[in-house]
Amino acid sequence: MSKTEQETSVQPRHIALVMDGNGRWAQKRKLPRTAGHKEGVKTVERVTEAAIKHNIPYITLFGFSSENWQRPEEEVSVLMGLLKYYLENELSKLNKNGVRIRFVGDLERLGDELIALINKAEESTKDNEKLNLTIALSYGSRQEIISACQKIAQDYKDSKISLSDIDVTRFSSSLYTEDIPDPDLLIRTSGELRISNFLLWQLAYSELYFTDTLWPDFSEEDFLKAINEYKNRDRRYGKVKK
Repeated sequence: MSKTEQETSVQPRHIALVMDGNGRWAQKRKLPRTAGHKEGVKTVERVTEAAIKHNIPYITLFGFSSENWQRPEEEVSVLMGLLKYYLENELSKLNKNGVRIRFVGDLERLGDELIALINKAEESTKDNEKLNLTIALSYGSRQEIISACQKIAQDYKDSKISLSDIDVTRFSSSLYTEDIPDPDLLIRTSGELRISNFLLWQLAYSELYFTDTLWPDFSEEDFLKAINEYKNRDRRYGKVKK
C-alpha cells in the first residue's frame, strides 16, 4: 500500500505551508518588502515551536521558489541574507529543541557559502527527532518531477530496474522528499487560492486550507485553527466511508 493510500490518524502527521504575504504585510505599513521578509522569519520560529508543542512531527515550508529568482536583485539578496543569518545563528536552538532541518530544491543555485552552511546544519541536526523541518529552497515541483523521471529513466537504461518496477513507490522514492511522508495538510496564508508549483505529486491526497492572514501575522492560534479544521474533514482517498 502506498503512503498516499494509508489511513492516517486524526492528528495531521505532516503539515506543509506556503508562507505568503510578507510583501503585502510590509506595504500595508508603508515599509519596504524586505521588512516583511524579516518579520516572516519570526513566524517560522513561531510555527516551528507550535509544531513541537502540539506534536506535529513533520513541517515543510515553501521558503523560496525557482521562480522567485526573477524578483528584484535587492529582495533576493535580503532573502539569501536572512537564510545565511538563520543558519549561522539558530543551529544551537534547533538542536536544543530537537529539530532536524533539511533543505530540498535546486540548491546548487544558492552558491558555495550557503550550500556549506546548509550541509553543516543538516549534518549537525540529523539525529534530532522531535520535529523534522524541511525547507524548500530554489524549489519547483515540475522540475522535481522531471528530475525524478530522468533518474528512473537512467536506472532503466542502466538495467537497474525493469518497466514493472516503475510504480508509485518507486516514483516517490525518486523525489527530493523520498524519506518524508506526504503532507496531510497544506496551509497557504494571505488569501491566495493556489498551490504555486509546490509539492504537486506529494499533495495528491492532502487537505487544503487557505487563510486570509498574512504570513507575518500567522499565529499559533491560526495554526491550531487549521489543524482543527483538518480534524473535522472526512478523508476517504476515493473510497466509500464505512
